[in-house]
Amino acid sequence: MKTLRILDTGVIEGRLNIAFGQAIVEAHGTGQVPDTLRFLRFPPTALVGRHQALGQEIDLGYCREHGIGVVRRITGGGAIYLDPGQLGWELALHRSTLGGGTLENVARRICEAAADGISRLGVDARYRPRNDIEVGGRKISGTGGFFDGDTLFYQGTVLVDMDPRTMVSALRVPRAKLAKHELDSAEQRVVTLRELLGENTPELAEIQAALVAAFCEHLGLAAAPGTISAAERREAETLHREEIGTEAFVTGIEEPPRARGDLAGERVCPGGTIRSYLRLEGPAQNRIRGALITGDFFITPPRVIFDLESRLRGVYLEDLDSVITDFFEDAGVDVLSVAPGDFVASIRDALDRV
Repeated sequence: MKTLRILDTGVIEGRLNIAFGQAIVEAHGTGQVPDTLRFLRFPPTALVGRHQALGQEIDLGYCREHGIGVVRRITGGGAIYLDPGQLGWELALHRSTLGGGTLENVARRICEAAADGISRLGVDARYRPRNDIEVGGRKISGTGGFFDGDTLFYQGTVLVDMDPRTMVSALRVPRAKLAKHELDSAEQRVVTLRELLGENTPELAEIQAALVAAFCEHLGLAAAPGTISAAERREAETLHREEIGTEAFVTGIEEPPRARGDLAGERVCPGGTIRSYLRLEGPAQNRIRGALITGDFFITPPRVIFDLESRLRGVYLEDLDSVITDFFEDAGVDVLSVAPGDFVASIRDALDRV
């Protein structure tokens, strides 16, 4: 039976925490470390998804005023707020461990395992596609991930105890997201183990043990307690210093100001919201000069969106649909509940607003 290395790195500054995740992915991809489950926690931190426009999703002024860290994840999805009262978990698994499958299929398998683990604590947790785990229709865990070669990197949380008012203040939760769940406020959308279990809320060690048992049972692995290697630590520190910890990385995606003449459109689909910003060129304004694509969708690998933006430069509008379709076919990418046609629809929505 293959082993699952179990790590607990405790509370680490947000950007360095994300860098540790990337370092584990790289070490796993080169065969330096085995399949791994890491438990992690954050000081008060607002985390934006890999493809999201920072200022649209996070109240930067509130975060500065209240000492809340601001971080960009290496995974897609929406913005979240974490503090030491939440438990994070992340898996680095070889494709063969999962027996193959698309990102959507393996996400379901992992989320069902996580839901089983949370249910062992005394609540009825259920997987809700595309990537949530809920109790009574309220979110207790959000998840997301990507394939990097043969390595699946998949993250999740368990909301143990938190002040929802801080979460709401730090994040800019779209009204459309609340309306989809027929809610009046973001506080109604989430639930914690503390709210559900009160004084019977388990300690972190018990929560971790339940998740370890469920993941090992569902994936056919044997737990093996371990530690971060010296090489992983060095790589994390390098990634933090040169990329993930920099302001350029965190603030690198932002909504273009409308005053510059950019066109904006969006596509809301089961896999998330895709927002497109375009600038046209040519005498007839029929060619794409530049494109920016943001949103809370998941796509594998994450860098493919930057490749798509590059591919769209100089494309004539009449060729748009075929160029995007061909791009995704050639790239062989994997997406979670979104399709090439959704990206076309988002861009077409921007063009329809001319």
